[in-house]
Amino acid sequence: MNIRRDNQEIACQQVLVEDSSVFSVQWSLFPAQIAAGLTARHLLERYLAYIRRATLSAIRPSESATGVEFRLLGSRLSLISFLPPEEGDGAVTLRICGGLLVQSHQCDRGELRFTVEPTPEGVKASLQLSDYCPLILGSSAPSPVRRWLYRLTQAAIHRLVTIRFLMLLYRDVAGSSAPIRVVNVNVRNGRPV
Repeated sequence: MNIRRDNQEIACQQVLVEDSSVFSVQWSLFPAQIAAGLTARHLLERYLAYIRRATLSAIRPSESATGVEFRLLGSRLSLISFLPPEEGDGAVTLRICGGLLVQSHQCDRGELRFTVEPTPEGVKASLQLSDYCPLILGSSAPSPVRRWLYRLTQAAIHRLVTIRFLMLLYRDVAGSSAPIRVVNVNVRNGRPV
């Protein structure tokens, strides 16, 4: 089925909240007629496969009974580790539990949530990272240099990866090469990254 739109939008916000944890959300609306089979679990599975392809297998997501890990190359070295997926109410949530990219004293907080929900305009597919404490920030009071370094590395990569993922997902299910436009949204207060 080839559904054409004049312009597909991907909404995006990335901020450091008051405690210097990261909140990042990206979403896109899909026409209901092409999103009938889209579920949060399907979104997660496609995302994990996309990460492997997009990084040329340098980052290898691995799902097991103990959780999900984003491993570096073929090693046991986990960049970020999650507890097993929790499913419910149109969402799959991965709770952060460790990894090299996480502040060691903040491993018990943070989550990555995949949501698919009907709206009057169609179906909203979203990825939301919240309460994440990146190692690169160092603490709840990061220096300007650490914030700048985070913005230019992890924040930029995460934004690029999630926007590109939603763009490719839309083009795959819609069979369309409609132009994609990224729009900034304000869901949560914080310092933009």
